[in-house]
Amino acid sequence: MSRPDSLGSRFTVEFVGQLAATVAGGLLTILLARLLGPDEYGLLFLAIAVFGSLGILSKLGIAKSGARYIAEYKERRPEQIPHIIRTTAWYNLLAIAVVGTALVVGHRHLARVIGEPSLTPFLLLGALYLALEASSTYVRLILQGFEQIKVSAAVHALDRVSRLAFAVGLVVLGFGALGALAGYLLSFAFASAVGIGFLYVRQYRPLDTGASIEDGLRRRIGSYTVPLTATSTANTLDKKVDTILVGFFLSPVAVSYYVLSKQIVQFVETPMSALGFTLSPTFGAEKASDNIERAARLYETSLVYSLLLYVPVGAGIVLVAEPTVSLLVGQEYLGAVPVLQVLAAYAVLQAVTNLTSNGLDYLGRARSRAVVKGTTAALNVVLNVLLIPTLGVVGAAIATVITYSMYTLANVYIIHQEFSLRLGYLVRRLVAIGAITGIMALTVAAVTDYITSIPSLLLVVGLGVVVWGALSVATGLLDIADVRSTLQHS
Repeated sequence: MSRPDSLGSRFTVEFVGQLAATVAGGLLTILLARLLGPDEYGLLFLAIAVFGSLGILSKLGIAKSGARYIAEYKERRPEQIPHIIRTTAWYNLLAIAVVGTALVVGHRHLARVIGEPSLTPFLLLGALYLALEASSTYVRLILQGFEQIKVSAAVHALDRVSRLAFAVGLVVLGFGALGALAGYLLSFAFASAVGIGFLYVRQYRPLDTGASIEDGLRRRIGSYTVPLTATSTANTLDKKVDTILVGFFLSPVAVSYYVLSKQIVQFVETPMSALGFTLSPTFGAEKASDNIERAARLYETSLVYSLLLYVPVGAGIVLVAEPTVSLLVGQEYLGAVPVLQVLAAYAVLQAVTNLTSNGLDYLGRARSRAVVKGTTAALNVVLNVLLIPTLGVVGAAIATVITYSMYTLANVYIIHQEFSLRLGYLVRRLVAIGAITGIMALTVAAVTDYITSIPSLLLVVGLGVVVWGALSVATGLLDIADVRSTLQHS
């Protein structure tokens, strides 16, 4: 078991790993956008959105179910861990084989259904993409179940950094968008091989004592994949199907605007994604030990700091969206600006769900989350179908924000049922955060006209950070020592 004081260290390593991955991803976004142009860039990510949708069936929540049972069994019955790993691995391989075969057989028809015949060669590579991406996801989630956050972070960073090298290298060599896709495949394979090697040598082999499997364990693992699959299906409807619908109703160029905006939002999510990934198994462990009060205080503190960071970030995105897009990827992508401004609210919502949603799976509330996610995801599809033809690509962004707001509030409500959060305390902090954000936004808005280059953009962003930091410390909302103490003693 991880030492009680190791949470801060694990968060730091996960954050550094995600930061490396995010920087690599940001560079990849900028370089591919510039090298490929809007049409090829949009076509590449339309294909990846299709793979993401099909990936539901090749993963089925199997890895996350295995991670949940590993977190539960690693203390009280560690001899069962090899059975959990073997069971989930075979389940996953079977799912990959079925979905991959179907895609190889039907890739031409699928391209015609989407209305983009140019997707055909991309979809042919889809079977490999599904297999290797599922393998990479499996490794990362199983490592999370062991609370091997440092190794998981290293594998994740390795995937993203190698993707930058492989994808950009193949594009520069003249292989275009298909070369970029091949770069994704190589990076998945590289990171998966490293992660699987670690799992086998350090986690699987030492625990493989030949003990018989516990009665009903395979059934319970399979059963718990059902709500997790429902949640991942709904999550994909939120994050992938909207991209496919933009491609269906509009064009690959519109897809490039939408995907680019989402990628910028994902770039700023790194701290909360790292914290949520680190804390998720901890919430489950604290509940299992009847330390509900400690888990609640940890969640409240983390939520306040996430809002303190991301509400101002959302305001900043709105204010500097146009010069950011223009300076980083070029004038031909300015159609992404209104989309990015709408998705600024999504960045704030995503910060809260990164902290909350995965924790619900470890608290045994996957079924409740699945119901909410399924409902809001279905509504998201309906709103996309209604808004994209009338409002264009901005309609997809509006649909995402509306439905994700509902999902976020429901997640917080469910965790409130588990932890009995101090709502008055949270509301008072939110009001103070709103005031800080308002002052910071007025300061940044006064100087945005002076942004003419990347250095001046960085100076304006830096000014906003200084104002935010000074106000946060002055009001007592930001206490670095308190953050460190909370993480180290949780």
